[in-house]
Amino acid sequence: MEGPVACVLNCYDPLDSNGNISVTFDIYQRTDDDGYLARVTIENFYQYRHVDKPGWQLGWEWANNEVIWSIKGAVATDQGNCSSYTNQLPHSCKKDPLIVDLPSDVSPESRSEHCCNDGVLSARAINPSTSFSSFDLEVRRLGQYPLGQAPNNLTLMAPGPGYTCSPLLEADPTIISSFGGQRQVPALRTWKSACTYSNFMASESPVCCVSLSTFYNPEITPCPDCSCGCSEADKASKSCIRLGDPLSGESSREENIMACTKHMCPIRVHWHVKNNYVNHWRVKLTISNYYYTKNYSNWNVLLQHPGFSHNATSYSFNSAKLPLPFQDGVTLFWGIDYYNNELVHSDKYQQGFVSTEILLEKDRKSFTLSNGWAFPRRIYFNGENCEMPLPDTFPMLPNHSNTLRPTYSGGGFIILFLISLFCFWNKGSFDFQF
Repeated sequence: MEGPVACVLNCYDPLDSNGNISVTFDIYQRTDDDGYLARVTIENFYQYRHVDKPGWQLGWEWANNEVIWSIKGAVATDQGNCSSYTNQLPHSCKKDPLIVDLPSDVSPESRSEHCCNDGVLSARAINPSTSFSSFDLEVRRLGQYPLGQAPNNLTLMAPGPGYTCSPLLEADPTIISSFGGQRQVPALRTWKSACTYSNFMASESPVCCVSLSTFYNPEITPCPDCSCGCSEADKASKSCIRLGDPLSGESSREENIMACTKHMCPIRVHWHVKNNYVNHWRVKLTISNYYYTKNYSNWNVLLQHPGFSHNATSYSFNSAKLPLPFQDGVTLFWGIDYYNNELVHSDKYQQGFVSTEILLEKDRKSFTLSNGWAFPRRIYFNGENCEMPLPDTFPMLPNHSNTLRPTYSGGGFIILFLISLFCFWNKGSFDFQF
């Protein structure tokens, strides 16, 4: 599928319809050197899409002959041609500068407020306090435009492609705090842009797939074949390594080398229906990383499932229910700091994975294991829509049964056993009549 239809299907996410990365350009002070001081703020409003290492890269094209005289909290990757300056050189003379964040251990004199986190922006629903970053810059050589003009052609890499940014347009002035928050001052001028993500523009194929299994059916529904592409028939191909093959030194230097599978996805999410209780049912959720050289830091998984409309308990992941107007509940899961917030890569000894068990409360009016009710409607990994199996391949109930007898607590059977044992040992004291 190509063209506008494909873009509509891949550019709009109904589970995060208002998500975007906002870029705000605030001019807060004029200078005597034909310039101004400005603060640029990058804010992630995506609920479950984060910006991971190596971080964001922000670029634009100056409207005239402006130069970045100095910068704090970030750095321009290229100084450009500053040969017309003799004494002090500007930080960057590029017509189209590219700005990147600084590492967290940078010296204090290079820092600005809310900067320096290696370009990482958290997803909004997980940690709003680390979902934004800012840097300060001094711009000179405004020429005949003393009030400044908005930069053109804003671009965002976060860290890969897929983002399209609107023009920087005039907006209501940002209120800037000073004197420890005791004084509120409006910016002299504010421009804003919204950058939105498109799976269609970022990648031609998915990056994750879903497999399913249940306690009531021995058959496992695997990821669809070639979910994320197909491996080459040539066994000497270096795009993947087959099971049992050693990881050579050359292969270990390949950034995207991964295990050869029928689905050829770097990430697989497995949903296993484990137990059926009277008032609850238990699921095991496993996320596997098939890359041999790449870890996923601060990963997250989003699931849409009717069971999440009610209470759910996760034992090894953090979780949050998203307030979305859907009949099916939508819950976001992510790792616990210093425990499993990094999904490590596979190696020749074992597969990299994280897992948890989830206890879901039953809704007796709607609960059934038939017709695919036990399986998620949609699964996202790091904001990427995962390839789902077709419904006719889902694990089926045995003998066309719509329900299965739930597992009961063994307490009643234990009490009955103890009573019988007591009666046996004391049978001489009882006159049994039948």
